[in-house]
Amino acid sequence: MGYAIGEFSLITGISIYTLRYYEKEGLIIPERKRNGRRLYSDNDITWIQFIKRLKDTGMPIKKIQKYAQLRAQGDSTLEERMEMLIKHRGILKKEIDAMQEHLTNLDDKISYYKTEYGRKHSKLEGGDD
Repeated sequence: MGYAIGEFSLITGISIYTLRYYEKEGLIIPERKRNGRRLYSDNDITWIQFIKRLKDTGMPIKKIQKYAQLRAQGDSTLEERMEMLIKHRGILKKEIDAMQEHLTNLDDKISYYKTEYGRKHSKLEGGDD
């Protein structure tokens, strides 16, 4: 099935402006009708969702462009694409580990404050009976 740019924008949640930018940067190459209008496919939906996922995980646009170029070259680049994703996964894993450490430290500090607040609050309420 083919989708005009407006319909494709609604389906993917990506603005028409961004879709045109992605095309300009070589990230997506829609087919064209005889009249020159863009025609997107179901495969383009899957591909754009993957691009969004890469962006959401912090992959720089230049790396996504490189991945898109390799993808356009076909199966001969499968290994190189896989290596790119493995490398990106390693970077993402380090970031997740660092964020988990930050979360643990915040939880420890919150726990300390709760304990101190509870201890001081109970002293104030208890008074000298």
